[in-house]
Amino acid sequence: MNYQPVTEGQWHRVIPDGCFDIVVDLRSPSSRKAARVKGLATRTEVLHFAQARSIFGIRMYSEAARTLLKFPLSAFREHPVYLEDVWGLEGLNWVEQILTAKTTTEIMERVEHKLNQLLTDSDRPAPSLVYQSMQYMYSCKGNLSVADLADQVHFSERHLRRAFHRELGLSPKEMLGIVRFQSILREFASGDYSSLTDLALKYGYYDQSHFANTFARYYGLPFKRLTKRG
Repeated sequence: MNYQPVTEGQWHRVIPDGCFDIVVDLRSPSSRKAARVKGLATRTEVLHFAQARSIFGIRMYSEAARTLLKFPLSAFREHPVYLEDVWGLEGLNWVEQILTAKTTTEIMERVEHKLNQLLTDSDRPAPSLVYQSMQYMYSCKGNLSVADLADQVHFSERHLRRAFHRELGLSPKEMLGIVRFQSILREFASGDYSSLTDLALKYGYYDQSHFANTFARYYGLPFKRLTKRG
């Protein structure tokens, strides 16, 4: 969970991370329009806030999101969905509790209480094939092929692609790319690599150009721009 005041004229970069978000606008004049569910992103998005905003966000891995939202996550793939359309009156009441909270601590207490209640009451297990595959992706840091992944879960590539599209709204190849990108980003931020070429080769990129193009796609800026900033 995260509370983020946003000043007027501020830019904010949102990069793909394989997670789902419930975003609450704490200054919204209407509780019906205050909270939205944002699905998986496959490209960077740069937001510009013309006015000061106060935002509270809940970020969830897809396994938890499936349990909490109670819908196939592909339903949130194209555009954000109002929380009321997902949870009905229950969602609207919860948003009103958040908007009437006096402090950030109070907001977090109300949010945690609701999420724990939903997890406790849930009787819908996540589809096993997709989330078993996700565990392999995370353990390998996204550095494996779809064919290798299919072998690990003992299904055909075709069946695996269908399962991912049905549940998440994107291909296993795309999700592998996002997990690999996030792994690279963490390693880059730590500085624990000898050279850019070695970093690219470690994560299976056949040359530095391929690596740079993929990084620019997910981050929205050329990799060289980041290295110059450092």
